Amino acid sequence: MLGTLKKMRAHLDEAQQVQYQLVVGDELLQLNPLIGKRLTLTHTGNIFCCNCGKKTKKSYSQGHCFVCMQKLASCDMCIMKPETCHYDQGTCREPEWAQSHCFVPHYVYLSNTSGIKVGITRHTQLPTRWIDQGATQGLPIFKVATRQISGLVEVELAKLINDKTHWQAMLKGHAEDIDLTEKAAELIPLIEAKLHEIGMQKGDYSIERLQAEIQAIHYPIDTFPKKITSHNFDKEAVVSGILQGIKGQYLIFDTGVINIRKFSAYEVSVALTD
Repeated sequence: MLGTLKKMRAHLDEAQQVQYQLVVGDELLQLNPLIGKRLTLTHTGNIFCCNCGKKTKKSYSQGHCFVCMQKLASCDMCIMKPETCHYDQGTCREPEWAQSHCFVPHYVYLSNTSGIKVGITRHTQLPTRWIDQGATQGLPIFKVATRQISGLVEVELAKLINDKTHWQAMLKGHAEDIDLTEKAAELIPLIEAKLHEIGMQKGDYSIERLQAEIQAIHYPIDTFPKKITSHNFDKEAVVSGILQGIKGQYLIFDTGVINIRKFSAYEVSVALTD
């Protein structure tokens, strides 16, 4: 197989285990059956922008050329920090894109990756968002009207718990189960004043409190690495080893781990090897 990489596709099966597919150009490679086998990924040296398709020497914002990174709303800083949304100032890079991506319902959630964390995502992206982060549990606690509001709520919760995944710890094993419902009951009263303030500014129905069940997620892993060594196509063209597991957007080899999402738009050949 030869083509450009994209973020791995993933879905939960009936047993709540993640089923992964590696996207290589227009082809899909079923990864779960390959665990325990030797897999080789070889970077050709080419990178093609995931938006315009032009060849680029360097990848920006997970697969974009510099020009697209500068002009696309999806690459703006407000995507990483939604609370800084500047749409109302008339400076949004792509107002129509914002209407379909930012002015739609979002979830604020708690998850268990390397421990408890808070996060946000569009209403269509659960449980995909949790899977991409390597979470073993997830619980949506608020449904809000816009991405900016989700960012405002997240900022307040991030004063109390992590909003980042410690990826090395996440790859070394599964965190102990957490009663996310109980944690939500402890945290929400601590931000009541801010929730009221946001409601006054954005409207009484801008934040909906949810009573959801905790989602458990299981990953296809035979062996966790004891020491994390990262493969990097910018430093080594060939990544090869026995595929021992998959978690988040990481392939776990006996030779190290690689973050497939980081190398979106890199052209690679993929082969099963002896």
